[in-house]
Amino acid sequence: MTSARRLGRGFRRAGVLAALVALTACGDAGRDAARHAPVTFAILSAEGQAAAEPLWRPLLDDMAQAVGAPVQARFGASYAELVRAMEAGEVQAAWLSPRPAIQVIDSGAAELVARTVDRSGEDSYRSVMITRAGSGRDLDRVLACGRDLRLGLGDAVSTSATLAPMTFLFSPRGVDPRTCFASVRSGDYPTNAYAVAVGTLDVAVVNTVTLAQLRVQNPQIAEQLQEIWRSPPLPEGGVLVRQDLDPAVKEKLRSFLLTYGQGESAQADRQRQVLAALNYSQFRAADAAYLDPVREMIAAQTLAQARVPGDQAARRAAETELRRLRANREVQP
Repeated sequence: MTSARRLGRGFRRAGVLAALVALTACGDAGRDAARHAPVTFAILSAEGQAAAEPLWRPLLDDMAQAVGAPVQARFGASYAELVRAMEAGEVQAAWLSPRPAIQVIDSGAAELVARTVDRSGEDSYRSVMITRAGSGRDLDRVLACGRDLRLGLGDAVSTSATLAPMTFLFSPRGVDPRTCFASVRSGDYPTNAYAVAVGTLDVAVVNTVTLAQLRVQNPQIAEQLQEIWRSPPLPEGGVLVRQDLDPAVKEKLRSFLLTYGQGESAQADRQRQVLAALNYSQFRAADAAYLDPVREMIAAQTLAQARVPGDQAARRAAETELRRLRANREVQP
């Protein structure tokens, strides 16, 4: 072999090695870029961004430091908006209540990584029906269905504002709110609570979280409200992350949540104050099975709706889903 041919092969080998090095560098750069890309965290806020961002910003700033990437907040006025944004990849993480969380998980877009625990240590909350204090209205009066009372419900996909009262209050009694009340108005919790307090609504469904916040932020309004029904415990909301989020970022985010406010240090004390402003005490690990009680509620409502028109296929599907969920619950420790 001539020296020229050996030299040519050497150049070609060097070129291949250089290309491999370049590809490896590009891959590393791509992974680094993904890990440092901004993370958009979505939050439902009935009060709007101006009221909610000062409460969430300290947590999100700490999150940004932990994951090594900027964390941007996106405040939505409805669960439907946030579900669409997460499914479309416009947000990478979100705090959602159980029912919209199930919708996003079932679409394959995201997974549940943590659940919230309130300041008293409860990891559940309740749906609550309220009326104006001193009105003389009790639950029997409300369910008499005289079509003379104005009812306030919440977001159509809200667990506590719609699904829980339908599952535990109205459906078992054969009550259809559309024919039972003079009017049914959809609104956010604070608006409906205020409307009951001033008399523009007769009854409304809110939740225990809203009432706790009202007692702190607006005790004069809270004093005007009387609870006349509450649901069994409901799973608290949780934090979801996109399935396609960089695995390293996902694990950093998960670790950040599960250790936030834990331990005995000045930093942990400060973090607990951040959580307290949000009415939380900590985050706990969770996966999709945590939401099974809400899936049971959805299946029960589907079954009730299928029985009305006599849809046999839908009825059988709902009964099968209910049996599956109840069997899972019975074998869990």
